[in-house]
Amino acid sequence: METIKTFIGQEIQMDRKQWIPTDSQLVNRRIWVTKPELNGKRLGDLQLRRLHGINVTRLNRSGLDLVANPGLTLQVGDKLTVVGSEVAIAKIEEVLGNSIKRLNEPNLITIFLGIALGILLGSFPIVFPGVPQPVKLGLAGGPLIVAILISRFGYHYKLITYTTLSANLMLREIGITIFLACVGLDAGNGFVDTIVNKGGLTWIGYGFIITIVPLLITGCIGRFFYKINYFTLMGLIAGSTTDPPALAYSNMTAGNDVPAVGYATVYPISMFLRVLTAQLLILIFYA
Repeated sequence: METIKTFIGQEIQMDRKQWIPTDSQLVNRRIWVTKPELNGKRLGDLQLRRLHGINVTRLNRSGLDLVANPGLTLQVGDKLTVVGSEVAIAKIEEVLGNSIKRLNEPNLITIFLGIALGILLGSFPIVFPGVPQPVKLGLAGGPLIVAILISRFGYHYKLITYTTLSANLMLREIGITIFLACVGLDAGNGFVDTIVNKGGLTWIGYGFIITIVPLLITGCIGRFFYKINYFTLMGLIAGSTTDPPALAYSNMTAGNDVPAVGYATVYPISMFLRVLTAQLLILIFYA
């Protein structure tokens, strides 16, 4: 009890009859943030408790629950769990927007602006001392870096990055499908001839070892030393190999979005290093 008092506060005496009417006045609701002017504002700046007498307990963003705190930055599409009276919650709905119709409107400008800037960044040469040729981020690294920057700083420029879940899934599935189709069409040309006449089986063996051994080591360290849960570990392994099909399989196996969260934490740096390191090794040893 003393420990609880230290964290929460002093104990007060209140009988059951006093608690019942107090509890009956409070309700909890989930309210969407849909007003563009709130994009990028901190939760504490709205002063919801002082002005309207409600508490925000949780914030859900892209299916992930976050603990509400004054320093948390709001984005359009966030879903707040609020507790308060019916009258106060009705006022909060006006403050935050809570318009499903607004969320169904696509934000195409941000998507295509990010793609265009990503292509420009990917084509920009980067010069390293001692390397005879400049390297480029390419069509994979450029849009990735721009997407991260827009997600982090886009609200400063009134850019809204929210997309509906269905649109997000559609873009994701189309991207994975086109990626697999292009890889298959490109790899299929001369595949049989390489296997039969050019020592392809040996290279397949090398590729198997290079792929599997690091994954086994990473998985064992993450599971037994860092105690990472299985679903997150699946996403981490898929992200470390920058493997979208592995992510799709992980999400299907897990039945939730936990692998996608683990994937997103390591995928950007893995892709960045993959694009640059491969070019640097070729230029250093074979230029």
